[in-house]
Amino acid sequence: MLEMGVFGGSYFGLNIKEFPSIWFKNVKISKNFDVSLNRFKIKAGLSRQHWVEKGWIFKEDPLGWFQWYCRYTLGRRINHIDIIQIKRWKNFRRHVTAIEKNCEKGNLDCRKRQRQAILQWAYNPYR
Repeated sequence: MLEMGVFGGSYFGLNIKEFPSIWFKNVKISKNFDVSLNRFKIKAGLSRQHWVEKGWIFKEDPLGWFQWYCRYTLGRRINHIDIIQIKRWKNFRRHVTAIEKNCEKGNLDCRKRQRQAILQWAYNPYR
């Protein structure tokens, strides 16, 4: 995901020491959001303020779902948070379905915003 280009390169800012350096070997990171670093060169997703208003930010992962995902991948488990975040991930599949239903297979210009969004949610955007 990181190598493909997500979150304008700025999800973690420059604070990546918590995670394996191999994850960032071929990744361009930025202190500030840079749309040119996204795979589809388009901004996708909602604002952090929206996430907070919806109750999607938890003290355990103040940066949101992707921070949780990275920590989960590394083996951290917090049962009540894991249940919520896995449910959110499963619900995001509707965007994958929309791409499959409305786009010719392999047409990466079709629904680029949704493709960028599903990439940021760990789904394959090349469907």
